[in-house]
Amino acid sequence: MYKVLGNDGKEYGPVSAEQLRQWIAQGRAVANTKLQPEGSTEWKSLSEIPEFSTAFVSAPPPSDPQPQLSGPAKTSGLAIASVICGALGLVTCITSPIGLILGISARNQIKKSDGQIKGSGLATTGIILSCVTFAIVILAFLLPALAMAKQKAQAISCIGNMHQLGIAAHLYAGSNHDKFPTSKNWSDLLAPSVGNPKAFVCPLHPTHRSSYAFNAKVGGKKQNEVAPETVLFFESDAGWNSSGGPDDLSLTRHDSRIIVCFADGSVQRLPASKLDTLRWDP
Repeated sequence: MYKVLGNDGKEYGPVSAEQLRQWIAQGRAVANTKLQPEGSTEWKSLSEIPEFSTAFVSAPPPSDPQPQLSGPAKTSGLAIASVICGALGLVTCITSPIGLILGISARNQIKKSDGQIKGSGLATTGIILSCVTFAIVILAFLLPALAMAKQKAQAISCIGNMHQLGIAAHLYAGSNHDKFPTSKNWSDLLAPSVGNPKAFVCPLHPTHRSSYAFNAKVGGKKQNEVAPETVLFFESDAGWNSSGGPDDLSLTRHDSRIIVCFADGSVQRLPASKLDTLRWDP
């Protein structure tokens, strides 16, 4: 075993004779590289030690000379930075792409260093960590937007249902002496005109046969006896053929807003603060 005096003036080792022969073949150890045999206090040139003197005569010069021995391989700073940036990606997504780039650069650097730089595992960790944290942050931004889009789609579907009920009510009146259906069995009377049973069900109220109620004060009235801005249908949890007034409103759907169909067939999505302005008397 031998100690090696590197170009930086530091001592390294112990190093085996076999390892030294590999470094000689690679051009990393040269004739004047200083060695200290185990048990000795004297430094000698590599070519002065009989065990290696012939290696410099027989070994052909390398086609691509390697840098002379300068000590153990160093850990890639890019790999370390990649791991740090990947971890910080949980706080800010800006560092995640940077960590990914640094990790890839570190892998390439280590591969080209021929053993002079280590840290391939760190670089891989940085790449994976950066990808994972970036995905987590992106999802954190996307999920609220997706939830909002879903709520909007559900509200649009509910508005469409109300439009169908309003049309069905006017079609019924046109065939029944211009009178709206009675409040006791309005769902049964309008079902043939509506056609699709799903038109009676709000997407946020799927377990019930009907998600809407009829303004009881409008039942059986002629169309010309009802002001256009009078409530005709409204959201309610009362069920099939239900009718009533403001006390029967359901305020738990559509982000505390309620969808109302008026006597003129128009439909609005109103906040709770506007409910007091609704007209219930014809």
